[in-house]
Amino acid sequence: MQTKAIFTGSFDPPTLGHLDIIERASALFDTLTVGVIANPNKKSLFSVEDRVLMLKESVKGLGNVDVCHFEGLLAGFTSEGGYDVIVRGLRNSLDFDYEAPMERINGLLSEKLGKRAETVFLMSKPEHEFISSSMVRELMGLNADYEALVPDAVRKFAKK
Repeated sequence: MQTKAIFTGSFDPPTLGHLDIIERASALFDTLTVGVIANPNKKSLFSVEDRVLMLKESVKGLGNVDVCHFEGLLAGFTSEGGYDVIVRGLRNSLDFDYEAPMERINGLLSEKLGKRAETVFLMSKPEHEFISSSMVRELMGLNADYEALVPDAVRKFAKK
């Protein structure tokens, strides 16, 4: 049986921490979809389409990874797409405190939709645990050096 996983987020912008989780998850599962969501509660720096393009460029060497945009509930998307696993990256205990209730809600909703996708938490590598998209956006807004925190595709895209 092939294991189909999904890693979702706003990725505004994608960071080296995101890319690390994607690379590690792609080694664990047969296929991995990176799902870019538009979070209506966040003011985005990059459009969803631009974030998808940056991620596609960043993962082009990973043959079992695809990138897409989706809207709505993750539980609905995972159920419709037949995903077995939801991958979540954790940098610290604050991330866990946020993600644990989300896992329970996604599990409950996905069961009601017919297929429960299990959540797998991957801890950030120590060198990435301080990196967040909001920090990168703040550095970009201040014209400060952020380039060591993001993949090449983001650096190239941001200079356009």
